[in-house]
Amino acid sequence: MIADFARQIELGHVSVAYNESSFSGYVVFYKKENHLHLENVAVLPSQSGKGIGKRLIKHVELTALNHNIKAVELYTNEAMTENLSMYPKLGYIEFERKFEDGFYRAFFRKDIK
Repeated sequence: MIADFARQIELGHVSVAYNESSFSGYVVFYKKENHLHLENVAVLPSQSGKGIGKRLIKHVELTALNHNIKAVELYTNEAMTENLSMYPKLGYIEFERKFEDGFYRAFFRKDIK
């Protein structure tokens, strides 16, 4: 995966999580059509299991709510079986699976109210 983080930061698509005074993780998201697209969420392995990833996802959802955007969408690789079970627990509904850009992907959506 190749990401232009400098450009994403410049565009305001990246939010960072800190635990006390140290970096813990980040989320990349942006408006796409009529929803926010959650592109990437990552947490340092040393910070795993502390709810940081869930808080980053909640941040995206609150951003959608604050900007009157009615949904958050994302996709994950079908091989990421933990994600396939985690997103529904967070209220996301799978709406499609397809082969895209060399990967088998599962697509999820959560309506924001």
